[in-house]
Amino acid sequence: MLFGLSPVAWALVALFAPLAAAFVIAVAVPLRKAGKPAAYLAILAAALSLVGAVFLMLRQLRAPSDILIQTVRWLPSSGQTIADIGVRIDGISVPMLVVVTTVATSVQVFSLGYMADEPPAAFGRYFGYHSLFIFSMNTLVLAPNVLQLFAGWELVGLTSYLLIGFYWQKPSAARAAVKAFWTTKLADMGFVAGVVLLFVSTGGFGWTAPTDPTLHMWIGFGLFLAVMGKSAQFPLHIWLPDAMEGPTPVSALLHAATMVAAGVYLIVRANPLFQALPVRELMTWLGAFTALFAAIIAVVQTDIKKVLAYSTCSQLGYMVSALGAGSLMGGYFHLTTHAAFKALLFLGAGSVIHAVHSNELADMGYLWPKMKVTAVTFIFGALALAGVPGLAGFFSKDLILEALYEHHAYGPLGMLMIAAFLTAFYMGRVVFLAFFGKATKKTQAAHESGPSMLAPLVLLAVLSVGLGYFGKRFAGLYGVEYHFHLGAVGGAASVLGLAGLVLAYAVYGARWLPESSFAFLAPVAQVARSGAVDKLYLFAFHKLALGLANIVGWFDRYVVDGVMNFLAWATIMGGRRARKLQTGNAADYVYAVIAGAVVLATWGILR
Repeated sequence: MLFGLSPVAWALVALFAPLAAAFVIAVAVPLRKAGKPAAYLAILAAALSLVGAVFLMLRQLRAPSDILIQTVRWLPSSGQTIADIGVRIDGISVPMLVVVTTVATSVQVFSLGYMADEPPAAFGRYFGYHSLFIFSMNTLVLAPNVLQLFAGWELVGLTSYLLIGFYWQKPSAARAAVKAFWTTKLADMGFVAGVVLLFVSTGGFGWTAPTDPTLHMWIGFGLFLAVMGKSAQFPLHIWLPDAMEGPTPVSALLHAATMVAAGVYLIVRANPLFQALPVRELMTWLGAFTALFAAIIAVVQTDIKKVLAYSTCSQLGYMVSALGAGSLMGGYFHLTTHAAFKALLFLGAGSVIHAVHSNELADMGYLWPKMKVTAVTFIFGALALAGVPGLAGFFSKDLILEALYEHHAYGPLGMLMIAAFLTAFYMGRVVFLAFFGKATKKTQAAHESGPSMLAPLVLLAVLSVGLGYFGKRFAGLYGVEYHFHLGAVGGAASVLGLAGLVLAYAVYGARWLPESSFAFLAPVAQVARSGAVDKLYLFAFHKLALGLANIVGWFDRYVVDGVMNFLAWATIMGGRRARKLQTGNAADYVYAVIAGAVVLATWGILR
């Protein structure tokens, strides 16, 4: 009991406080149209949710292996319960709950300053969506079974659609929201198939895998398809860069720390369902390929938010690959540390964009003297992402690489090592161009952001530095062993990261090397910028799907409908001819009866 409330009561506070705020903002129209009062209510609810999560974390740290489940009947049928609804409090759900509520509260406080120029009604609507999103994520995180997790999963998809399309008057934002929605819905068909197969094979929606190995494998594949959509794994990553059309704090909330991490969380939460060997092998290779592919594209992006968006794809690939190799500690711990420094980077980018009114790196430069707090915190985030020793990203990324080495997954390990070098390079490029490059017209009037925007940056910067030192604590919560040592693999990755930063400094900082030195990479950049995967989808849709639909339409129109029309015509014509037999003359009917009797008698004799 903490402050007179049981752990379940704290969990319900964390869950329902944001929902209550969203409901009040939705129905109290004057409150929503007033703007700031709605924002304060949403922030209060998010803070309450964070307090509940922190109290649960304190309890869990005292007893890491404790599992507390509280449910009520959800779907009764014939005296039995098909599924329960409730909360599950354990070492897996509580850390994620803290991550979600910490990032969400930071983002909401940051939004007070960043979105201050919005019309009051839009300002209130923005915070209403935020509150609904937090409730959706917490529903997913605290789910005691797969079915409730699926309900939270779909609510997250709906609220992310609303937030990405917040500037719905802009056609590009509206298209981005629809693209994100339909891409993830396509992947969610795998979730539906997995849930149905799980119920058919086990009679419930628990986390336990079925005994039939074939069903186990197909459930794993189905759920992993959903993970690919939500966590933007190749080739279902296409929605995430476009989703940058939403406000920058939304990018920090959805696409750095919470929504896209939901796929990774699903793998951790339902770990037994992903243990079929083919599924794990696919996860290991696809995650590593996504990490490398997205890192290559990030190198050539000129929009600071898109650099971070592709970076998120890349880091999610690290997590998925680690979980495929069986390292729950590597994958889940990297989710936690990444949440801090990626949210920091997105919010730092937001602070810069707020100052120069542009997303393009070419419009930024020499912001260091004018935005020292933003610059310092952003640099800490960039170094943590690059895996510089001593910062959070170094510890979690090293665990992933070591796990792949011990798993003898040398191919994926090689791809992740190259991605580590590229990550450091593109983050160094952003830092040197934005904060130390040549000043531009747009940077002349730039100034530091206000306290409401800087406070979350400082908090997240502290977490980006310090979280890596709590690996043993997190391992205790996850129920796994923790052995950190800087071996040859980790040492090589650190050297590659530092080499990437040095190269970025040589090209974009000191200008020792001209950018033209990399002209031989122009074809790679051209391919990366071309949106080849999007074009492949368009080709598949227009040429293959629509082509097949046209063939099916022609067959339906001219063959199926033709046969039916012929039968109808034959029936009508036959009826017209048969109608002539009805003469109204009694003698004709007698002759007909006699003819019929003769035919029947003949048939009876001959058969």
